[in-house]
Amino acid sequence: MLAKRYLVFEDGSIYEGRKLGSDNLTKGEIVFNTAMTGYQETISDPSYTGQIITFTYPLIGNYGINRDDFESLVPTLNGVVVKEASTHPSNFRKQKTFEEVLKEFDIPGISGVDTRSITRKIREHGVLKAGFTDHAEDIPQLIESLNQFELSRDEVPTVSTKTPYVSTGFDLSVVLVDFGKKQNIVRELNARGCNVTVVPYNTPAEDIIRMAPDGVMLSNGPGDPEDVPEAIEMIKGILGKSPFFGICLGHQLFALSQGATSFKMKFGHRGANHPVKDLATGKVALTSQNHGYAIDAESITNTDLEVTHIALNDQTVEGLKHQTLPAFSVQYHPEACPGPTDSNYLFDQFVSMMNEFKEKERFANA
Repeated sequence: MLAKRYLVFEDGSIYEGRKLGSDNLTKGEIVFNTAMTGYQETISDPSYTGQIITFTYPLIGNYGINRDDFESLVPTLNGVVVKEASTHPSNFRKQKTFEEVLKEFDIPGISGVDTRSITRKIREHGVLKAGFTDHAEDIPQLIESLNQFELSRDEVPTVSTKTPYVSTGFDLSVVLVDFGKKQNIVRELNARGCNVTVVPYNTPAEDIIRMAPDGVMLSNGPGDPEDVPEAIEMIKGILGKSPFFGICLGHQLFALSQGATSFKMKFGHRGANHPVKDLATGKVALTSQNHGYAIDAESITNTDLEVTHIALNDQTVEGLKHQTLPAFSVQYHPEACPGPTDSNYLFDQFVSMMNEFKEKERFANA
Protein backbone atom coordinates (compact mmCIF):
# COMPACT_ATOMS: atom_id res chain seq x y z
CA MET A 1 0.00 0.00 0.00
CA LEU A 2 1.31 3.43 -0.95
CA ALA A 3 2.27 5.80 1.85
CA LYS A 4 0.04 8.74 2.73
CA ARG A 5 0.78 12.27 1.65
CA TYR A 6 -1.08 15.48 2.46
CA LEU A 7 -1.66 18.52 0.26
CA VAL A 8 -2.12 21.52 2.53
CA PHE A 9 -3.37 25.00 1.57
CA GLU A 10 -2.51 28.29 3.24
CA ASP A 11 -6.16 28.66 4.32
CA GLY A 12 -5.95 25.42 6.30
CA SER A 13 -7.63 23.12 3.76
CA ILE A 14 -6.19 19.60 3.76
CA TYR A 15 -6.39 16.89 1.10
CA GLU A 16 -5.23 13.39 2.05
CA GLY A 17 -3.89 11.20 -0.74
CA ARG A 18 -1.08 8.89 -1.73
CA LYS A 19 2.59 9.67 -2.08
CA LEU A 20 3.73 10.29 -5.65
CA GLY A 21 7.17 11.16 -6.96
CA SER A 22 9.98 12.64 -4.88
CA ASP A 23 10.43 12.88 -1.11
CA ASN A 24 11.40 16.53 -1.63
CA LEU A 25 8.47 18.24 0.10
CA THR A 26 8.00 21.64 -1.50
CA LYS A 27 5.72 24.67 -1.36
CA GLY A 28 4.46 26.83 -4.22
CA GLU A 29 1.57 28.56 -5.93
CA ILE A 30 -1.03 25.95 -6.85
CA VAL A 31 -2.75 26.21 -10.25
CA PHE A 32 -4.84 23.92 -12.46
CA ASN A 33 -4.44 22.76 -16.06
CA THR A 34 -7.42 21.58 -18.10
CA ALA A 35 -5.58 19.81 -20.96
CA MET A 36 -6.64 16.22 -21.66
CA THR A 37 -3.23 15.23 -23.07
CA GLY A 38 0.32 16.57 -23.07
CA TYR A 39 1.25 16.06 -19.43
CA GLN A 40 4.92 15.58 -20.39
CA GLU A 41 5.07 18.90 -22.21
CA THR A 42 3.20 20.52 -19.34
CA ILE A 43 5.53 19.43 -16.54
CA SER A 44 8.56 20.45 -18.63
CA ASP A 45 7.19 23.90 -19.57
CA PRO A 46 9.39 26.52 -17.82
CA SER A 47 6.36 28.79 -17.46
CA TYR A 48 5.33 26.56 -14.52
CA THR A 49 8.51 27.34 -12.58
CA GLY A 50 7.83 27.28 -8.84
CA GLN A 51 4.19 26.20 -9.23
CA ILE A 52 2.24 23.09 -8.22
CA ILE A 53 0.06 21.84 -11.09
CA THR A 54 -3.33 20.26 -10.49
CA PHE A 55 -4.32 18.18 -13.53
CA THR A 56 -8.08 18.24 -14.05
CA TYR A 57 -8.00 15.24 -16.38
CA PRO A 58 -8.52 12.24 -14.08
CA LEU A 59 -5.80 9.88 -15.43
CA ILE A 60 -2.24 11.09 -15.92
CA GLY A 61 0.69 9.03 -17.21
CA ASN A 62 -1.21 6.47 -19.28
CA TYR A 63 1.07 6.76 -22.34
CA GLY A 64 4.29 7.21 -20.40
CA ILE A 65 7.17 9.60 -21.02
CA ASN A 66 9.77 9.66 -23.79
CA ARG A 67 12.97 11.63 -24.26
CA ASP A 68 11.83 13.55 -27.37
CA ASP A 69 8.80 15.44 -26.06
CA PHE A 70 10.34 17.49 -23.27
CA GLU A 71 9.98 21.27 -23.62
CA SER A 72 13.03 21.88 -21.40
CA LEU A 73 15.94 19.73 -20.28
CA VAL A 74 15.12 20.04 -16.57
CA PRO A 75 11.53 20.60 -15.34
CA THR A 76 11.30 23.42 -12.79
CA LEU A 77 7.81 23.04 -11.35
CA ASN A 78 7.34 22.46 -7.61
CA GLY A 79 4.85 19.62 -7.67
CA VAL A 80 1.92 17.81 -9.27
CA VAL A 81 -1.55 16.86 -8.08
CA VAL A 82 -3.49 14.09 -9.85
CA LYS A 83 -6.60 11.99 -9.34
CA GLU A 84 -4.86 8.86 -10.62
CA ALA A 85 -1.30 8.27 -11.82
CA SER A 86 -0.93 5.38 -14.25
CA THR A 87 1.65 2.82 -13.13
CA HIS A 88 1.57 0.69 -16.30
CA PRO A 89 1.60 3.05 -19.30
CA SER A 90 1.12 1.69 -22.80
CA ASN A 91 2.62 3.38 -25.86
CA PHE A 92 5.29 2.33 -28.35
CA ARG A 93 7.27 5.53 -27.64
CA LYS A 94 7.20 5.06 -23.85
CA GLN A 95 10.59 4.97 -22.12
CA LYS A 96 9.70 5.84 -18.53
CA THR A 97 6.66 6.14 -16.31
CA PHE A 98 5.29 9.44 -15.07
CA GLU A 99 6.42 8.71 -11.50
CA GLU A 100 9.91 7.67 -12.60
CA VAL A 101 10.40 11.08 -14.20
CA LEU A 102 9.05 12.88 -11.12
CA LYS A 103 11.60 11.04 -9.00
CA GLU A 104 14.39 11.64 -11.51
CA PHE A 105 13.87 15.41 -11.37
CA ASP A 106 13.08 15.52 -7.63
CA ILE A 107 9.45 16.65 -8.11
CA PRO A 108 6.94 15.72 -5.39
CA GLY A 109 3.33 14.88 -6.08
CA ILE A 110 0.14 13.47 -4.65
CA SER A 111 -2.45 11.13 -6.16
CA GLY A 112 -5.85 9.89 -5.05
CA VAL A 113 -7.28 13.31 -4.24
CA ASP A 114 -10.42 15.03 -5.52
CA THR A 115 -8.93 17.26 -8.21
CA ARG A 116 -12.37 18.62 -9.14
CA SER A 117 -12.76 19.95 -5.60
CA ILE A 118 -9.31 21.53 -5.74
CA THR A 119 -10.09 23.12 -9.12
CA ARG A 120 -13.35 24.57 -7.82
CA LYS A 121 -11.49 25.92 -4.80
CA ILE A 122 -8.92 27.71 -6.99
CA ARG A 123 -11.64 29.08 -9.28
CA GLU A 124 -13.58 30.44 -6.31
CA HIS A 125 -10.72 31.84 -4.23
CA GLY A 126 -8.01 32.38 -6.85
CA VAL A 127 -4.56 30.85 -6.85
CA LEU A 128 -3.30 29.96 -3.38
CA LYS A 129 -0.08 28.78 -1.77
CA ALA A 130 0.11 25.10 -0.96
CA GLY A 131 2.62 22.51 0.16
CA PHE A 132 3.15 18.80 0.81
CA THR A 133 3.83 16.82 3.96
CA ASP A 134 3.94 13.09 4.69
CA HIS A 135 3.14 13.47 8.38
CA ALA A 136 -0.21 14.63 9.78
CA GLU A 137 1.44 16.04 12.89
CA ASP A 138 3.41 18.50 10.71
CA ILE A 139 0.32 20.06 9.14
CA PRO A 140 -0.14 22.97 11.63
CA GLN A 141 3.48 24.00 11.18
CA LEU A 142 3.14 23.75 7.38
CA ILE A 143 0.03 26.00 7.40
CA GLU A 144 1.93 28.58 9.42
CA SER A 145 4.93 28.45 7.08
CA LEU A 146 2.67 28.78 4.01
CA ASN A 147 1.19 31.99 5.39
CA GLN A 148 4.70 33.38 5.82
CA PHE A 149 6.01 32.00 2.52
CA GLU A 150 6.92 34.57 -0.14
CA LEU A 151 6.60 33.46 -3.75
CA SER A 152 9.74 33.84 -5.84
CA ARG A 153 10.06 36.81 -8.18
CA ASP A 154 13.22 35.74 -10.01
CA GLU A 155 11.85 32.87 -12.08
CA VAL A 156 13.06 34.18 -15.45
CA PRO A 157 16.76 34.41 -14.45
CA THR A 158 16.42 30.88 -13.08
CA VAL A 159 15.23 29.29 -16.34
CA SER A 160 16.77 31.48 -19.06
CA THR A 161 19.85 30.24 -20.88
CA LYS A 162 23.07 31.63 -19.40
CA THR A 163 24.96 31.76 -22.72
CA PRO A 164 23.82 32.16 -26.35
CA TYR A 165 23.59 29.10 -28.59
CA VAL A 166 22.44 28.34 -32.13
CA SER A 167 19.89 25.91 -33.56
CA THR A 168 20.72 25.70 -37.24
CA GLY A 169 18.30 26.51 -40.02
CA PHE A 170 18.85 27.41 -43.66
CA ASP A 171 17.73 30.88 -44.62
CA LEU A 172 16.35 33.50 -42.26
CA SER A 173 18.16 34.40 -39.05
CA VAL A 174 16.07 34.78 -35.87
CA VAL A 175 17.20 35.85 -32.41
CA LEU A 176 15.03 34.20 -29.76
CA VAL A 177 15.22 35.93 -26.37
CA ASP A 178 14.82 33.19 -23.77
CA PHE A 179 12.60 34.04 -20.80
CA GLY A 180 11.86 30.33 -20.25
CA LYS A 181 11.21 29.16 -23.80
CA LYS A 182 9.48 25.97 -24.84
CA GLN A 183 11.67 23.94 -27.18
CA ASN A 184 8.91 23.66 -29.77
CA ILE A 185 9.27 27.37 -30.58
CA VAL A 186 12.75 26.55 -31.89
CA ARG A 187 11.41 23.50 -33.74
CA GLU A 188 8.69 25.55 -35.47
CA LEU A 189 11.20 28.18 -36.58
CA ASN A 190 13.71 25.57 -37.78
CA ALA A 191 10.94 23.85 -39.74
CA ARG A 192 10.44 27.11 -41.63
CA GLY A 193 14.09 27.44 -42.54
CA CYS A 194 15.10 29.79 -39.73
CA ASN A 195 18.50 29.77 -38.13
CA VAL A 196 17.73 30.42 -34.44
CA THR A 197 20.15 32.06 -32.01
CA VAL A 198 18.87 31.70 -28.44
CA VAL A 199 20.10 34.45 -26.11
CA PRO A 200 19.70 35.18 -22.37
CA TYR A 201 16.76 37.22 -21.12
CA ASN A 202 18.94 40.23 -20.23
CA THR A 203 20.74 40.58 -23.58
CA PRO A 204 20.91 44.31 -24.46
CA ALA A 205 19.27 45.63 -27.62
CA GLU A 206 22.61 46.71 -29.09
CA ASP A 207 23.96 43.16 -28.81
CA ILE A 208 20.90 41.79 -30.61
CA ILE A 209 21.12 44.43 -33.35
CA ARG A 210 24.81 43.60 -33.77
CA MET A 211 23.79 40.05 -34.71
CA ALA A 212 21.86 41.53 -37.68
CA PRO A 213 18.86 39.22 -37.33
CA ASP A 214 16.06 39.05 -39.87
CA GLY A 215 13.66 38.89 -36.93
CA VAL A 216 13.47 38.85 -33.13
CA MET A 217 11.23 36.66 -31.00
CA LEU A 218 10.44 36.96 -27.31
CA SER A 219 9.62 33.62 -25.74
CA ASN A 220 7.14 32.54 -23.13
CA GLY A 221 8.27 32.36 -19.51
CA PRO A 222 7.15 32.30 -15.87
CA GLY A 223 6.09 35.00 -13.47
CA ASP A 224 5.11 38.65 -13.52
CA PRO A 225 6.24 40.70 -16.55
CA GLU A 226 6.98 43.64 -14.26
CA ASP A 227 9.78 41.53 -12.73
CA VAL A 228 11.76 41.69 -16.00
CA PRO A 229 12.48 45.43 -16.46
CA GLU A 230 15.59 44.67 -18.55
CA ALA A 231 13.34 43.39 -21.32
CA ILE A 232 11.35 46.64 -21.56
CA GLU A 233 14.37 48.69 -22.60
CA MET A 234 15.59 45.93 -24.92
CA ILE A 235 12.25 45.84 -26.77
CA LYS A 236 12.22 49.63 -27.18
CA GLY A 237 15.68 49.37 -28.70
CA ILE A 238 14.84 46.74 -31.32
CA LEU A 239 11.35 47.77 -32.46
CA GLY A 240 11.44 49.15 -35.97
CA LYS A 241 14.94 47.80 -36.60
CA SER A 242 13.80 44.21 -37.06
CA PRO A 243 10.44 42.38 -37.32
CA PHE A 244 9.23 41.29 -33.91
CA PHE A 245 7.05 38.45 -32.56
CA GLY A 246 6.23 37.89 -28.87
CA ILE A 247 4.62 34.86 -27.24
CA CYS A 248 2.96 34.73 -23.79
CA LEU A 249 5.37 36.54 -21.43
CA GLY A 250 6.93 38.04 -24.56
CA HIS A 251 3.49 39.40 -25.47
CA GLN A 252 3.10 41.00 -22.04
CA LEU A 253 6.56 42.55 -22.17
CA PHE A 254 5.84 43.94 -25.65
CA ALA A 255 2.70 45.62 -24.29
CA LEU A 256 4.49 47.04 -21.24
CA SER A 257 7.25 48.46 -23.44
CA GLN A 258 4.62 50.52 -25.28
CA GLY A 259 2.99 51.94 -22.16
CA ALA A 260 0.30 49.34 -21.42
CA THR A 261 -0.10 47.73 -18.00
CA SER A 262 -0.63 44.17 -16.75
CA PHE A 263 -2.61 42.60 -13.90
CA LYS A 264 -2.62 39.29 -12.08
CA MET A 265 -5.57 37.10 -13.02
CA LYS A 266 -7.71 35.34 -10.42
CA PHE A 267 -6.74 31.85 -11.55
CA GLY A 268 -5.19 32.33 -14.99
CA HIS A 269 -5.53 30.42 -18.23
CA ARG A 270 -3.87 27.00 -18.27
CA GLY A 271 -4.92 24.29 -20.68
CA ALA A 272 -5.21 23.28 -24.32
CA ASN A 273 -8.83 24.20 -25.02
CA HIS A 274 -9.12 27.99 -24.75
CA PRO A 275 -11.12 29.65 -27.59
CA VAL A 276 -9.59 32.82 -29.03
CA LYS A 277 -11.16 35.07 -31.66
CA ASP A 278 -9.16 36.78 -34.41
CA LEU A 279 -10.82 40.20 -34.66
CA ALA A 280 -9.67 40.73 -38.26
CA THR A 281 -11.17 37.53 -39.68
CA GLY A 282 -13.77 36.60 -37.09
CA LYS A 283 -12.34 33.09 -36.93
CA VAL A 284 -12.09 31.28 -33.61
CA ALA A 285 -9.15 29.01 -32.77
CA LEU A 286 -8.71 26.61 -29.88
CA THR A 287 -5.44 27.47 -28.21
CA SER A 288 -2.94 26.19 -25.68
CA GLN A 289 -2.42 28.65 -22.83
CA ASN A 290 -0.41 28.98 -19.65
CA HIS A 291 -0.35 32.37 -17.96
CA GLY A 292 -1.37 34.00 -14.72
CA TYR A 293 -1.06 37.62 -15.88
CA ALA A 294 -2.83 39.53 -18.64
CA ILE A 295 -2.75 42.96 -20.29
CA ASP A 296 -5.29 45.56 -19.19
CA ALA A 297 -7.38 46.32 -22.29
CA GLU A 298 -8.08 49.91 -21.23
CA SER A 299 -4.36 50.64 -20.88
CA ILE A 300 -3.87 50.01 -24.61
CA THR A 301 -6.05 52.97 -25.61
CA ASN A 302 -3.33 55.62 -25.57
CA THR A 303 -0.57 53.46 -27.06
CA ASP A 304 0.50 52.63 -30.62
CA LEU A 305 -0.86 49.12 -30.17
CA GLU A 306 -4.01 47.52 -31.56
CA VAL A 307 -5.84 44.51 -30.13
CA THR A 308 -5.95 41.67 -32.66
CA HIS A 309 -7.28 38.73 -30.62
CA ILE A 310 -9.52 38.27 -27.58
CA ALA A 311 -10.34 35.33 -25.32
CA LEU A 312 -13.97 34.32 -25.72
CA ASN A 313 -14.27 32.97 -22.17
CA ASP A 314 -13.46 36.23 -20.40
CA GLN A 315 -12.74 38.84 -23.13
CA THR A 316 -9.12 39.34 -22.04
CA VAL A 317 -6.53 40.54 -24.56
CA GLU A 318 -4.94 37.64 -26.46
CA GLY A 319 -3.15 39.40 -29.32
CA LEU A 320 -1.60 42.76 -30.20
CA LYS A 321 0.12 44.44 -33.12
CA HIS A 322 1.96 47.72 -33.52
CA GLN A 323 0.04 50.17 -35.69
CA THR A 324 3.04 51.31 -37.74
CA LEU A 325 5.96 48.94 -37.07
CA PRO A 326 6.38 45.24 -38.05
CA ALA A 327 5.65 43.80 -34.62
CA PHE A 328 2.94 41.59 -33.17
CA SER A 329 2.34 39.26 -30.24
CA VAL A 330 -0.07 36.68 -28.84
CA GLN A 331 -0.84 35.66 -25.28
CA TYR A 332 -1.33 31.98 -26.15
CA HIS A 333 1.05 29.30 -27.46
CA PRO A 334 1.03 28.84 -31.27
CA GLU A 335 3.82 26.26 -30.95
CA ALA A 336 1.00 24.05 -29.58
CA CYS A 337 2.78 21.61 -27.29
CA PRO A 338 0.58 20.44 -25.75
CA GLY A 339 -2.49 21.47 -27.66
CA PRO A 340 -4.17 22.02 -31.03
CA THR A 341 -2.35 23.35 -34.10
CA ASP A 342 -4.96 25.96 -35.05
CA SER A 343 -2.57 28.87 -34.50
CA ASN A 344 0.82 27.75 -35.81
CA TYR A 345 0.10 29.82 -38.93
CA LEU A 346 1.46 32.72 -36.87
CA PHE A 347 4.97 31.41 -37.48
CA ASP A 348 4.26 31.62 -41.23
CA GLN A 349 3.03 35.18 -40.69
CA PHE A 350 6.28 36.01 -38.91
CA VAL A 351 8.35 34.50 -41.74
CA SER A 352 6.38 36.53 -44.30
CA MET A 353 6.92 39.68 -42.24
CA MET A 354 10.69 39.03 -42.17
CA ASN A 355 10.85 38.45 -45.92
CA GLU A 356 8.88 41.62 -46.64
CA PHE A 357 11.11 43.64 -44.31
CA LYS A 358 14.24 42.28 -46.00
CA GLU A 359 12.88 43.20 -49.41
CA LYS A 360 12.09 46.75 -48.31
CA GLU A 361 15.55 47.12 -46.82
CA ARG A 362 17.14 45.80 -50.02
CA PHE A 363 15.09 48.18 -52.15
CA ALA A 364 15.90 51.14 -49.86
CA ASN A 365 19.64 50.39 -50.07
CA ALA A 366 19.68 49.76 -53.83
